[in-house]
Amino acid sequence: MITLALSKGRIFDETLPLLAAAGIQVLEDPETSRKLILPTSHADVRVVLVRASDVPTYVEYGGADLGVTGKDTLIEHGGQGLYQPLDLKIAQCRMSVAVPAHFDYASAVRQGSRLRVATKYTAIAREFFAGKGVHVDLIKLYGSMELAPLTGLADAIVDLVSTGKTLQANQLVEVEHIMDISSRLVVNQAALKLKQASIRPIIDAFAQAIAKTADPTP
Repeated sequence: MITLALSKGRIFDETLPLLAAAGIQVLEDPETSRKLILPTSHADVRVVLVRASDVPTYVEYGGADLGVTGKDTLIEHGGQGLYQPLDLKIAQCRMSVAVPAHFDYASAVRQGSRLRVATKYTAIAREFFAGKGVHVDLIKLYGSMELAPLTGLADAIVDLVSTGKTLQANQLVEVEHIMDISSRLVVNQAALKLKQASIRPIIDAFAQAIAKTADPTP
C-alpha cells in the first residue's frame, strides 16, 4: 500500500491533475466526505488528509510514503529524513514582509530600530532579518496575521501573499520580498528503497506532467 499525504484546499486541488497523469483518481471529495483516508482508483494507493504543517512529519516518520507540501512548510520543518525529488510548481505564491501603509519601514530599518514582527514562519523570518542585520522580536501567530499591525501587536508581518487583496483590504503594503513559494513532492527515504517499484512511477509521471505544463508544445 502506498500512502500519499495531502492537505485540503489549494494543494489538494492542484495535485489532482498530477495524480491523473499517473493514472490515479481520488474517489471521494474531501470537502463532502468525513473520511480522513480516501480511496483511489488504484487499490494499492490511498490519500490521507492532514494539516498542511503536518505533511512533512507524516512522511518523515512513515505515516505516509510521500506527500505534497509547500516550500515554506518544509523550511519551517527542517526537511530532515525527506527526499525532495520535485518542485511541483503548484500552489505558487510568495513570502513577504508587510506593514501598515503609514509605517515608514525603510526608515525604521535604516535607523536600526527593533521591530516587532508577527508570523507563523519564525525560522524563515529569523534567518531573513538576521541576514539583513535587522533586530526583531518575533511573535508567533497561527492565523489572521493582518490583524497584528492593526491592533498594535506588531510593526510588521511575515506571511504568504498570493494576490495581495487581503493586505490591501487591511491597509497593509508589501515592503520586502523574501522568497517565492511553491509545493514540493516529498518522499520517505526508507519507503523509496522498499517500495521503489510503486513509488518511482508516480514520481516519473509527476515529472512528465510538470514538464508538459512548462512546455505545452507537442
